[in-house]
Amino acid sequence: MTTPATVNFAPTDLDALASAEGVIACIVPEGGKLGTEARRLNRLTKGAVQRAVESEAFGKLSDGDMLDLGFPAGLAASAVAILRLGPRPDPKDARKAGAALARLRAKRPLTILGSGHRRLTDIALGATLRGYAFDAHKTSKDGEGDDPSAPAPITVMATKPEEAEAGFADARAVAEGVFLTRDLVNEPANVLTTTEFAERLKKLGELGVEVEVLDEAELERLGMRTLLAVGQGSESPSYVVVMRWNGGGEENPLALVGKGVVFDTGGISLKPAAGMEDMTMDMGGAGTVAGVMHAIAARKARANVVGLVGLVENMPDGRAQRPGDVVTSMKGDTVEVINTDAEGRLVLCDVMWYTQERFEPTGMIDLATLTGAIIIGLGHENAGVFSNHDAFADAFLTAAKNAGEGAWRMPLGKGYDEMLKSRVADVKNVGGRPAGSITAAQFLKRFVKDETPWIHLDIAGVASLKSASDLAPAGATGWGVRALDRLIRDGYEKGDG
Repeated sequence: MTTPATVNFAPTDLDALASAEGVIACIVPEGGKLGTEARRLNRLTKGAVQRAVESEAFGKLSDGDMLDLGFPAGLAASAVAILRLGPRPDPKDARKAGAALARLRAKRPLTILGSGHRRLTDIALGATLRGYAFDAHKTSKDGEGDDPSAPAPITVMATKPEEAEAGFADARAVAEGVFLTRDLVNEPANVLTTTEFAERLKKLGELGVEVEVLDEAELERLGMRTLLAVGQGSESPSYVVVMRWNGGGEENPLALVGKGVVFDTGGISLKPAAGMEDMTMDMGGAGTVAGVMHAIAARKARANVVGLVGLVENMPDGRAQRPGDVVTSMKGDTVEVINTDAEGRLVLCDVMWYTQERFEPTGMIDLATLTGAIIIGLGHENAGVFSNHDAFADAFLTAAKNAGEGAWRMPLGKGYDEMLKSRVADVKNVGGRPAGSITAAQFLKRFVKDETPWIHLDIAGVASLKSASDLAPAGATGWGVRALDRLIRDGYEKGDG
């Protein structure tokens, strides 16, 4: 797994500033009043900091933005960053500021002068998340054998470093979970096969997660025939991986279910060649579930959470399912397969039913890069949120907002069921082009028991991006790990007493 940069919290040492290498960052509020640390930097740089904050450019900055001074006189550092940030900024702005520092520093050491600031954890988290680079398949750039992905450390000078360190411990665990998700989603399909994916998930056992892998024989015995039908055209076996974190009491767990299609050709309903290489990310839902399980285990969350992922590959060959086939789900409903490229819902419906039958969860959330239609509706700013339970959906939307991850509630309704009626089976797997993301969610709702609070997250537009975002470089974003961790923290963890 790609390792986040080491973040060290240290007492403020103004005498060490002159010899600090890499990038030094100081925080200046609107109005340009320099604090103790900024004043010391200003003296060392012969007034350069003061001139910068008095400039027109600084006056145009918003909270979270920065100016950088390259090769400042009087310092060993190669750059000074001046962050505009008030004493009590919005956490999103603080994370944005940290991310800006990560982009500036690249692989150089970073020293953040944060004494007394209330958002040090968010600044450090932003710098950590934006410092990700997926270099697993790149050879050394300098030819000397150095690891091109090895990050330089981040040092945060704080008034109470021990307190700041304790406050950042959980954020560090979440960052690790985000990095795991990004690594999985970025991996090419010839590396991250279904078998390799299952093996990587087994490593969560090192953190105390109970991991169980169900093979095809067991899936057949359980009746997961819609899932197995998706993978029957591939040389790679299909699996369901069950991950259990028992950090709470005797209560039933919250369940997370992820679509793990390691590569999606569309099957017999073959996708166009242009852009098909992006289908390595069609396991984004399963990747997010894995990242959340890592995060909550690494921070020892006092909650019971179970994560289940269906791992398949959708390939066309002589054994692949055909349009017009009728398959029987674990629930017992028959499904007419109109389009073999609408395979994710066939994977999820069996895993969701199994989850409810075995664990009777207090709530169930499925995640999937399910439809291109959600991108038409919401673009790449928000995931689609569908739910049968208003309070559950509201709790997630609040958590996502607090984490700074875009999410938008979408409708469900019986009228959409009419679009899924089949002449030869209980239901079709697609309902046509209109409302494509809604009919997909409506299909999944058929496999949710009345007593189960449920959320479906269509993350097709947010799991991987062509260009960089505030907190991630181009590629996998790790969307959902922070929002779901926040939901678990706020709504499912037991108190200290």
